[in-house]
Amino acid sequence: MQIFHDRRSLEAWVAQQKDSQRSIGFVPTMGALHKGHVSLIQKSISQNDLTICSVFVNPTQFDNPEDLEKYPRDIDKDAQLLESVGCDAVFFPQVEDMYPDSLSSESFDFNGLDQVMEGRFRKGHFDGVATIVSRFFELVQPDKAYFGEKDFQQLRIIQELVKLKNYPIQIQPMPIFREESGLAMSSRNARLKPEYLAEAPQIYKLLNLLKDWKMESTVEECIHRAEEFFLNTSLELEYIMICDEKTLESISSWDEAEDIRAFIAVYAGDIRLIDNLKIV
Repeated sequence: MQIFHDRRSLEAWVAQQKDSQRSIGFVPTMGALHKGHVSLIQKSISQNDLTICSVFVNPTQFDNPEDLEKYPRDIDKDAQLLESVGCDAVFFPQVEDMYPDSLSSESFDFNGLDQVMEGRFRKGHFDGVATIVSRFFELVQPDKAYFGEKDFQQLRIIQELVKLKNYPIQIQPMPIFREESGLAMSSRNARLKPEYLAEAPQIYKLLNLLKDWKMESTVEECIHRAEEFFLNTSLELEYIMICDEKTLESISSWDEAEDIRAFIAVYAGDIRLIDNLKIV
């Protein structure tokens, strides 16, 4: 497996692969890799001649400096995992590689996709995400890029970014990879205290209950029942929203959209967890 620590060596490698007309699959990550990441990499390996993964904790998408500081990092462990699953290359850039001029994000207009849910509670988050992903796309020049549905809002924004920038890249959505308990796999799970790790599967339980409740309850009633559900747990609900998958706008009735998904964010102590599930 090739390991790159600077953009010049990566650019030379990418140029060589393009000259050889090899297809490139790309999996951007922030490290602390787990089985969910592995599922993306394995899918890329099956669909492309070469697969490259990036590992970079992007500072411009964090609105909380403490969260950035505490984000788990283990480069050696990540490299070992990537090599063990057959990844062809990994890029561990420095901040100055990705932000050579200033540590700031570009501004984007995603027609409101970035203003709800995570965008509402994490100011500037999606400008940071779109900035770093666009820079990776321009460096790696992948044919396909792989994003998990756990960050569904991010996935929708990346799909719009590709249209906005006219990138010749196919975005491949991948299903949420879950623990046996139903808890969506996340790098942040490693920071959960035992009592919250035991309680966190209630998130997935609630999402599945929504699928049952919709048969007998209005959207508003389902939201209210979800809020009451978390009063009986140690988890603190930040938001629960039921939205049109395409626009990410909240719906008020079940016949308002063809594809409907529930989105949730909770605090397990000081750890923030997000999840979502297709309802219709």
